[in-house]
Amino acid sequence: MARRPAVVVTIDSPGFTLRLLRLIAGSLIPRVHYVAPQVWAWRESRVKKFPGLWDRLLCLLPFEPAFFAGHGLPARFVGHPVLESGAGAGDAARFRNTHALAADAPVFLLLPGSRRGEVRRLLPVFGAALELLAARVPGLVPVVVVAPAVAEAVQQAASSWPVRPLVVTDDAARNDAYAAAAVALTKSGTSTLELALAGVPMAVAYRVNPLTAAIARRLVRVEFAALVNLLAGRAVVPEFIQAAGSPARLADTVYHLLTDPAAATAQRAAFREVMARLTPPEGTPSQAAARAVLELLPPLR
Repeated sequence: MARRPAVVVTIDSPGFTLRLLRLIAGSLIPRVHYVAPQVWAWRESRVKKFPGLWDRLLCLLPFEPAFFAGHGLPARFVGHPVLESGAGAGDAARFRNTHALAADAPVFLLLPGSRRGEVRRLLPVFGAALELLAARVPGLVPVVVVAPAVAEAVQQAASSWPVRPLVVTDDAARNDAYAAAAVALTKSGTSTLELALAGVPMAVAYRVNPLTAAIARRLVRVEFAALVNLLAGRAVVPEFIQAAGSPARLADTVYHLLTDPAAATAQRAAFREVMARLTPPEGTPSQAAARAVLELLPPLR
């Protein structure tokens, strides 16, 4: 190396970062990997390849250190960065004013994913569910929240929907939409944690191609797809995987959350438990991660 770093920190993307860590394994440079590979969910056998790759593994989920310890790999929980995302600090009034929405208009969020494959599979189903729901809920305001990379494809697909949605892409507008929302329909993943932080009742759906689904049924080791449910240890939010998530079932579930205050209140109470479990013992997640890295630096002379 032209310059020898005091420490190497790799972040997520195991396909690349773990190869890099393997390349520098003999360099004696302290190595930290941030965001533990989710081998606890499926293909646990991959954990056999990890010994010697890092000096410290930083985990976002509280149950991960115990899993890795069971394989002889020390790990540290540092909290989840969703807590610092701003997802729970949006301005509902600003969102309504920006889009000229009535104060009592029910805002319905649709989050079909950030990757083109996810959007291609989920958006038509979400659109059909929206059409059914709009017929039952007067004044419903649909808002599709997506990453900029897929926004154009979403705009084109939604242009033929009987009920045209607003499309939100930037972080500030997303957080304001969360604050204004009455309910959401989302894919599984980090979006469930963002919605939970914002206190938005939700239903979760996910679809993959049939071959991937067949493989997953044999390899997946966890009971739930939604992170909110995994962290709670129970079915806090309803999940609809593959064909189980028909437009009619999704519409019925969202309608129930809109019209049954007790159902929405129960979800919000569980969300508070989940957020507490994602909080590190001290400080913020970024501070906890920084401390874990700094501990490996040699003392200043």
